Amino acid sequence: MSTNQVEKFQEEVIIPEGVKVTQNKNMLEFVGPLGKTYKSFRSIPVKIEIVEGKVLLKATGFRKRDYSILHTARSLIRNICEGLVKGYTIKMKIVFAHFPITVKVDGKKILIENFQGERAPRITKIVGNTKVIPKSEDVILTGEVWTDITQTAANIELKTRVKNKDHRVFLDGVYIYDTKKGIEK
Repeated sequence: MSTNQVEKFQEEVIIPEGVKVTQNKNMLEFVGPLGKTYKSFRSIPVKIEIVEGKVLLKATGFRKRDYSILHTARSLIRNICEGLVKGYTIKMKIVFAHFPITVKVDGKKILIENFQGERAPRITKIVGNTKVIPKSEDVILTGEVWTDITQTAANIELKTRVKNKDHRVFLDGVYIYDTKKGIEK
């Protein structure tokens, strides 16, 4: 195998200023201005080293699958570092035709009340340190870990899916309409 192909299976992520990364076996700890988070790479087959403000990643094999996994790990680390410096915001819109939907936060749970006139609220969970702020017809999700924020938004969208009806007619639900870098209030 040529040296160009071997170099292809190595990546490095430059750690931004203000972020500190420490490694304990397959667990990385990230500390930044907006908070602290952990990411386990136990199930991701990538060799990780931290050297002089850089995270060095090496694939365990030389197949196309290993190349893809390497880039996934690089993106995860890059997104966490960027989120600890700037943060992320997702805005969701509450859409209803007849029954007014209300969204409330109760600890680590989100209650979606009066969805299609249902008496019992639909309950979904908040993932990680995501902050959920319901404002009239908007729900604003903010936080520093992109995967946690997007998973929380996906949980909300899935809980408000219309079942056993024509989804072209019954458009009620809570939908993402804006995503951006930076924490907005």
